[in-house]
Amino acid sequence: MPEQAGVPSVELNLGSLIEAIGQAVPERPAIVHRRSTMTFERFLGRSRRLASLLADHGFGCHRERNRLGGHEVGQSLMGQYLYNGPEYLEGMVGAYRSRVAPFNVNYRYVAGELAYLLNDARPQVLQYHARFAPTLRDALAMTDLNPLLLQVADDSGHGLLPGALDYHDALAATEPIPLPDPSPDDLYVLYTGGTTGMPKGVLWRQADVAVTTMGLIDRRNAREWTSVEDAVEAARQRSPGRILLCAPLIHGASQWGAMQSLGRGGAVVFPDQVKSFLAADAWDTVARDGVTQMSIVGEAFAGPLADELERLPRDVSSLRHLVSGGAAFRPETKARLLDLVPHMSVLETIGSSETGIQGSSIASASSPRGKREFTPDTRTRVVSEDFTHFLEPGHDGTGWLASAGRIPLGYLGDEPKTAKSYPEVDGVRVSVPGDRARLSAAGVIDLLGRDSITVNSGGEKIFVEEVEDAVRAHPDVTDAVVCGRPSERWGAEIVAIVTVRGDHPHIAQEITEAASRKIARYKLPKAVVVVDRIERGVAGKPDYRWAIEVATKAR
Repeated sequence: MPEQAGVPSVELNLGSLIEAIGQAVPERPAIVHRRSTMTFERFLGRSRRLASLLADHGFGCHRERNRLGGHEVGQSLMGQYLYNGPEYLEGMVGAYRSRVAPFNVNYRYVAGELAYLLNDARPQVLQYHARFAPTLRDALAMTDLNPLLLQVADDSGHGLLPGALDYHDALAATEPIPLPDPSPDDLYVLYTGGTTGMPKGVLWRQADVAVTTMGLIDRRNAREWTSVEDAVEAARQRSPGRILLCAPLIHGASQWGAMQSLGRGGAVVFPDQVKSFLAADAWDTVARDGVTQMSIVGEAFAGPLADELERLPRDVSSLRHLVSGGAAFRPETKARLLDLVPHMSVLETIGSSETGIQGSSIASASSPRGKREFTPDTRTRVVSEDFTHFLEPGHDGTGWLASAGRIPLGYLGDEPKTAKSYPEVDGVRVSVPGDRARLSAAGVIDLLGRDSITVNSGGEKIFVEEVEDAVRAHPDVTDAVVCGRPSERWGAEIVAIVTVRGDHPHIAQEITEAASRKIARYKLPKAVVVVDRIERGVAGKPDYRWAIEVATKAR
């Protein structure tokens, strides 16, 4: 049991914690979807049936953590190839209770991409919506895997794949059995999106991820929980909140928000439409279901939300917090939302699958924030470019944004990548996923962007996320992504791909002028390409491979 300032803290297991809290507040709503409410009692009952089904098939933990390297797995893995819905969260908690490690599967993958992921993770179980059965069949044919298939019925009309079990029928036919005691060492597995490279499975101890990303701590005393009983009692006394997940659960931010809510005795709310994001549906859900917190991923969600509420005001007086993480959020859009919902606060966070939350910025109608500045988490560090030491506030140049303390174990099956991304600096093991940053003299993080999506133009390193933020300074730019393309003169040159409102025959010049007020001239786009739609992943992150292809073709 670790200690904090002389006070011992308890190591949490997500399945055990949520089960203990649910048993204490069985009649509270756990999941709300399409005007239907599932109580904690029913949610835990179904999760336990799934856990029993998995245990009956021999799945669980086969080698304890203390016998494994950071890149190794001693548990059965279960892929979750699903849209948002109750089944996703039943799957997560049920798997945790049986000591099976679930992981996210991007449902936009084509068969070849899915086959790569399955060959990398090698799951023993797959839980999937029937709509994805044809793609899954084709992908499995490219592997030597023979997993247990749990097919969740939907409106697609696809029948069961050969050997598959109907998920709901299988749960109904399973009687709960005694289950193994979960461990704080049991894994939380999160696959990166693969928008800039191949997806990688990040391995966390549940005890670590519960604290660093899900915020399952004793907030009143600003410390980790000293016992599960204290966490349960706090949940019992707390007025339960309701979090609306706008992004899919294949995105870490949505998973973290869901686990935080359940782990505090609150409810998870899904919009009616889960196949794509509709701002009108999100606001209607807030108004109908008394949502207290909304979780989004950057401008791709925030912009349409502001547009929709300006178009049709609604009673959203229940909403207290809007939380955004994982992608950039325009200050102008933040200001619009605060004007529209003045009693709400906006919390923007930075971090990654490999670090958890590293910093945050909070704004309200009385204290708006213009510039994107983030207060670092207590675990956050900036590492020197040569990885030899930590940089102090106000340092010259740029460093690597890092986290220490409760960080992941490593990347699934990749020992060299684990060693590179989780090095020791000054005797401290840190997580360095590749984001470049400065730490100002005031102790504020200036996030520059991911090193893998920087452009070296004429010998100058340019961070595309910094340029994207500057390009969006033009009031009629509705979306933007920036990338590099080959250039005889510069080696590579910056290209901005944008969507705009209205008619702008001189848009390139207008964008350059607007951006020049925020960034140096050498960082300005050498070309601007206007498109009808920016390709993004389902969680709102830009697809940089698509952007490079568009920029290269637009010469």
